[in-house]
Amino acid sequence: MFKENKEKILKKYQEVVQRKNKQDEKFYNGIYERWANPVLTRDHIPVFWKYDMSEKTNPYFMERLGVNAVFNSGAIYKDGKYYLVARVEGNDRKSFFAVAESKKATEGFEFWDYPVELPDTETDETNVYDMRLTYHEDGYIYGVFCSESKDKMSSSLSAANAAAGIVRTKDLIKWERLPNLKTKSAQQRNVVLHPEFIEGKYAFYTRPQDDFISTGSGGGVGFALCDDINHPIIGDEMIISKRKYHTITEEKNGAGAVPIKTDKGWIHIAHGVRNTAAGLRYVIYVFATDLIEPWKLIAEPSGYFIAPLGKERVGDVSNVVFTNGAIVNEKGEVFIYYASDDTRLHVATTTIDKLLDYTFNTPSDPLRSVDCVKQRCEFIRKNLET
Repeated sequence: MFKENKEKILKKYQEVVQRKNKQDEKFYNGIYERWANPVLTRDHIPVFWKYDMSEKTNPYFMERLGVNAVFNSGAIYKDGKYYLVARVEGNDRKSFFAVAESKKATEGFEFWDYPVELPDTETDETNVYDMRLTYHEDGYIYGVFCSESKDKMSSSLSAANAAAGIVRTKDLIKWERLPNLKTKSAQQRNVVLHPEFIEGKYAFYTRPQDDFISTGSGGGVGFALCDDINHPIIGDEMIISKRKYHTITEEKNGAGAVPIKTDKGWIHIAHGVRNTAAGLRYVIYVFATDLIEPWKLIAEPSGYFIAPLGKERVGDVSNVVFTNGAIVNEKGEVFIYYASDDTRLHVATTTIDKLLDYTFNTPSDPLRSVDCVKQRCEFIRKNLET
């Protein structure tokens, strides 16, 4: 029983990590390509993370420490390889980080033997997740993630506090923990570190919010400067991508991947949330900010960039896509790693040229139905007259 079950599970694992990927031929929009298979799932987790490999102590080869999902991943390109620092959620609902690497951006990712062991400096911290990886000009790779703790002021067992945790590394192996980011906002999630100094300071994209789920008075994606990364404190947060009524960002929005530097400006790949009768719907959208003054919005294409389609709509938290990692390689190829439904990790591919075309040539949202119809009619008229 032990030997047969072990061989079956090991074979399944090898089939998953060696599986070839291909572009989804059913999808086309000219902006990016979707890929048929997820790049990371719970089946990518090494067998020895989940099963006791000893026949003496596990004669039926039972799963002892199960993994529920692998999703929201930071991403970085280093020494010709693609690295994902994924959120791994155990069956116990606790999340942790693990590094997967591949020579190819769309397939072949395998986890390192051990997950990331963060320094335990925040004694109230219960859960960590959704790390953004920033290759900063100071020479470090920074990871900014959600540091979650129980809300001791509430009697509800689901009440929590969210803060931005910060770590840094040179090799993705040894991690130094810095203090959590301090802000004027009650809570912070979806915080991203800008890759360059701004006015000689570290810059953060933030998401001010009043409580753990609801943004409350939080107005959108913020921007703020920090004098000292070793004592990370920021003051007022300028809102650069606002929440707007009856749009994809109505309920909330937040920074996603680290912004991509181009000749025309910084391209941001973020997420927006609206409420529906079926619950919250998460999509991915794009905006651009000024190259020198990255708190200034210069382009805002209408609508969503990526939305959940087909099988991507079903999972632990359905009707959700979310990104916190994108890679640009030396060829100008762009790989956007996005999760669906807090369950699995996908990739969409495009190029810098296409991303620039989309960002700066897609019309902005007129915000009213009557004006949206006028916009579309003018678009149709132009096409019919061509």
